Amino acid sequence: MDLKEIQNLIKFVANSGVAEVKLEMDDVKITIRTTLEGNVSETTYVQQMPAQPVQQVVVPQQIAPAASTPAPAVENSNYITIKSPIIGTFYRKPSPDKPMFVEVGSTIAKGDVLCVIEAMKLFNEIESEVSGKIVKILVDDMSPVEYDQPLFLVDPS
Repeated sequence: MDLKEIQNLIKFVANSGVAEVKLEMDDVKITIRTTLEGNVSETTYVQQMPAQPVQQVVVPQQIAPAASTPAPAVENSNYITIKSPIIGTFYRKPSPDKPMFVEVGSTIAKGDVLCVIEAMKLFNEIESEVSGKIVKILVDDMSPVEYDQPLFLVDPS
């Protein structure tokens, strides 16, 4: 695990509302404890390499939770924002060998699948509640998303 992955994990846990998370892999052990306000109060990262002593890194005490990303200002206020109904990992295609569900410029109808959000090993298809045209995709593929985070901008005309 590299530092960027650990930082993303800390941010994700801080925003999830979970009190403590322990992650153990072959050579890595991570424990993240949060306070009731969602701030990370203690993070311990231990990596043990073969024939080397244990290395421990303590991340700074208080990390402010990431603020919800507001939808960017758009010149046309007639756009509809489609938001995430759950916390999880955002995927733009059903599997690595399949095409994307939608692209910018795609015409969608009510009930069309726009993306998949993985939460606790379950893949939830997110369907459109409006018809229109995709104007902007606000989240990168394979990124963590939060509840009510904007995912797509749709022009309903």
